[in-house]
Amino acid sequence: MPYGSAHSFIPERTPVATPLPPAPAEDAAAPRALDRGLSTRHVMFIALGTAIGTGLFLGSAGAIQVAGPAVLVAYALAGAAIYVVMRALGEMVVRQPDATSFVDFTERYLGRVPGFVLGWIFALEMLLVGIADATALRIYLGRWWPEVPGWVWIAGVIALVLLLNVAAVRYFGEAEFWLTLLKVGAIVAMILLGLGLLASGSGLPGSQPSISHLWQHGGFAPHGISGIVMSLTIVVFAFGGVETVGLTAAEARDPRTAIPKAINTVPWRILIFYVGSVGIMLALAPWNSIDGEQSPFVQVLDAVGLPAAGHVLNAVVIIAAFSALNAIVFATARTLYGLADHGRAPAALRHVGAQGVPTGAITVVGAGLVLGLVANVIWPGVIFMLLASLASFTTIFVWGTILVAHFVMRRQVARGRLERGEFAMPGWPLPSLLALAFFAVVLVAMALSPDTRPTLVAGAVALAVLSGLGVLTVRHQERAGQRA
Repeated sequence: MPYGSAHSFIPERTPVATPLPPAPAEDAAAPRALDRGLSTRHVMFIALGTAIGTGLFLGSAGAIQVAGPAVLVAYALAGAAIYVVMRALGEMVVRQPDATSFVDFTERYLGRVPGFVLGWIFALEMLLVGIADATALRIYLGRWWPEVPGWVWIAGVIALVLLLNVAAVRYFGEAEFWLTLLKVGAIVAMILLGLGLLASGSGLPGSQPSISHLWQHGGFAPHGISGIVMSLTIVVFAFGGVETVGLTAAEARDPRTAIPKAINTVPWRILIFYVGSVGIMLALAPWNSIDGEQSPFVQVLDAVGLPAAGHVLNAVVIIAAFSALNAIVFATARTLYGLADHGRAPAALRHVGAQGVPTGAITVVGAGLVLGLVANVIWPGVIFMLLASLASFTTIFVWGTILVAHFVMRRQVARGRLERGEFAMPGWPLPSLLALAFFAVVLVAMALSPDTRPTLVAGAVALAVLSGLGVLTVRHQERAGQRA
């Protein structure tokens, strides 16, 4: 699906909404529905927690090496684009709060084949990010117990996350609330510690903290504009999964209140948790002292002579990665459930257990994570950055498609075919067009980099294959409906 022209998706006589297809007849009498067990507090912290994971704590090391201190600009630009996507998604969710996945919006405004493609691409994106999180956990835990094989940690984490997800959704929400609270508290504490070290500026056996680290050692942008642009391919990965909040609507008690509240926290959490924390970290030690083997936050605290704080933060990073993986399993399972609910995936994925959660889909996600475990055993040294770059491509596709679906919806509002929503994006369409242009720049950067070009090609092949499967699936269902 090209991003270039949103108008190409808008026929001259666009219907108010494309009716969603019925579920397959053999599964029409599904005995259970998803449980609405998520409170507004849960939804807000799920939205917050998905933005704080391995992309920040580990992936930022690679971005810093590429862009230097100018990585702060990359995080700010990406954060602004993400906020536009979240506002677009929020407007559609508030309009249709019973939606179980992005498939609902895409099929409604773009058609059945785009809905098929987006659903499977998003499931792939989340699975890739989940495997990357599990890989990061191996790295973090290996800091303390290097003698333990990495696959042991990954297997244990996968088992624990699956247990949390097959329990009632309110327990998942509660676990995410407390895990996110720990992450947020730790980042705020680290920022305050960094400010204290900058204020004192003496008495440390390691590197001398100074705000001048931001422009010394080659300048603020030591690799120029190209460094900032190339870092975007890594930075975008850090935000992958923030759209998960859109999947909570079908299980939230009051989605019309909870979703806008959660989305409105996006700007300040990006400023504090990304720009703020990374900026403080880069002021504590030279950016070129950071390597890509460990969390840059832990490395910096070690460099300034606070190894104990580094160990504490390593524990927090482990919690952050576990929390992000927990939310990713939730998101992937709900997407597969939504695909099956529309007849775009095997009916077994619609199975809902006694706790009101999609156990069939969760089982499939678990199998995908196990495949990731095997990949970690075969390619232990390269799997994280490989997955990060491929996930960046799928993430951009998902965000771009959300914006295009929202564009079609707003065109229908402008033509009087739909009423203006309760949570309308301000300034539309300019923010959407700027965000789409930003994502196009990231794709160009991926094409120019020898490291990410193969993953871009792989992503394009996946899109082509899924598009073909989508056409065949929709045609088969239409013919079956005509025969019925």
